[in-house]
Amino acid sequence: MATFLSVDPRSGVPIYLQLIEQVKRSVALGVLAAGEQLPTVKHLALELTINPNTVARAYRDLEREGVIETAPGRGSFVRGNGTADSARVAVHDVARNALDAAVREAKSIGLDRKATNLLFIAALDRWLPEQS
Repeated sequence: MATFLSVDPRSGVPIYLQLIEQVKRSVALGVLAAGEQLPTVKHLALELTINPNTVARAYRDLEREGVIETAPGRGSFVRGNGTADSARVAVHDVARNALDAAVREAKSIGLDRKATNLLFIAALDRWLPEQS
């Protein structure tokens, strides 16, 4: 089973959070369909050369958030119920995380609220122009 997930230990984002975001993004974009099986904890840990506890933590959090379900002895699967709702929540979570990271970066380089807001509005206008 080829893994679509990857991690960057130098990114500053905890590895388990990287895994959670990537699974949510994959569900939101339809890369992972309802009922599709995720790699086992052991397999994913070996493939990514990370601690199995890290993968298990990500899977537990995803299950708690209703994105996946785990059947003991069978594995972890993308939830079939409310997948559209889960995908919508996942899209918002991914977008919120990206925006949070952008604002943190702006703050870390010394931009104030007004300058950050102007940059945000310019990005909105460039990528999501208002329809007349």
